Amino acid sequence: MSVQQCFAGVSRRLRLGMVGGGEGAFIGAVHRLAARLDDRWELVAGAFSRDADRGRRSAAALHVAPDRAYADAELMARAEAARDDGIDAVAIVTPNASHHAIARAFLDAGIHVICDKPMTTTMDHAHNLVRAVAASGRIFALTHNYTGYPMVRQARAMVADGAIGAVRVVQVEYPQDWLTTPIEETGQKQAAWRLDPAQAGPAGSLGDLGTHAHNIAEFVTGLAVESVAAQLTAFVPGRRVDDDAQVLLRFGGGARGMLWASQIVPGNANALRLRVYGETGGLDWAQEQPNELRFTRLGEAPRILARGAGGLSPAAAHATRIPVGHPEGYIEAFAQLYRDIADQITARINGSAPDPATLLVPGVTDGARGVAFVTAAVASSGADGAWTQLPPVLG
Repeated sequence: MSVQQCFAGVSRRLRLGMVGGGEGAFIGAVHRLAARLDDRWELVAGAFSRDADRGRRSAAALHVAPDRAYADAELMARAEAARDDGIDAVAIVTPNASHHAIARAFLDAGIHVICDKPMTTTMDHAHNLVRAVAASGRIFALTHNYTGYPMVRQARAMVADGAIGAVRVVQVEYPQDWLTTPIEETGQKQAAWRLDPAQAGPAGSLGDLGTHAHNIAEFVTGLAVESVAAQLTAFVPGRRVDDDAQVLLRFGGGARGMLWASQIVPGNANALRLRVYGETGGLDWAQEQPNELRFTRLGEAPRILARGAGGLSPAAAHATRIPVGHPEGYIEAFAQLYRDIADQITARINGSAPDPATLLVPGVTDGARGVAFVTAAVASSGADGAWTQLPPVLG
């Protein structure tokens, strides 16, 4: 077909709705770019803002029909579920504290959910969503977008295949510098809500960055963090949530690790880095150089594995679009999740089994584990860094 695509029997783009992400928002635009990159989705509906005028302006700018620009998420869920051409999935790109209610509205309406992280701000809400997803039979995807990078998936495959032996040590860090000064006092929108516990939840840098770091550590190693010893600090006077988080990790199976997330360290833009060391080798990946994975066998010189080169895992090849030497980055990794989610939904529509390669997208249980990590770290820090077990997660 010339404009629309035919994927395994579905001769149309999937229909996407969005809650949040209106004018002035950052992550909504990223989701829209990611969804469009592989031409699998079309944005057709949204509740883009709690401010009615801003919502209407946003819908018009995004070429969404006026009758599908909604005042709130619950109205949108009901209306879209009643349409013959209703949305296939909704992307939730609102502040953290609102995720639970919005996700429930769409799951209850029988609509697949794509949710920004962290999934919720409390364990009760996390468990409620785990149960709701199971009851609805719908797909719930959590956009830990760094899991979409080909070389992150390569690292995961190598650990699973025993390339570095049994994992012993995990070091993961995610430093930024954009909150080094109190810019929330200037009216900066992103800073204002991310540092407001009523909107962001009980954690600042830990929830914003630490959940990504925790997720990628578990994703690559296949190990679960079981307990933490945390020190959360608000260095900028007057802040009500942490802007620096330093956490010791104990993994199932005996591996140990450290996690650092900070937004007040000058000279760091988006420096997510993961290092995993096993009995016979180590892996090192950095988000600001995402097309390379450093692999070292014990006693040998390090090797640099390049995205797109031959000899990589099927998981890395599945997430690769262009040949080696042409860099892929943040938008492509984000888009990989949207492409895999589209494949999963298409398989549902066709009544077929999804390609196993599409199933690496984080889901509701991963979201609940992220909330459990934040819950335990906040409790540990409040107890002067005492070792604290992660609360159990349903499913």
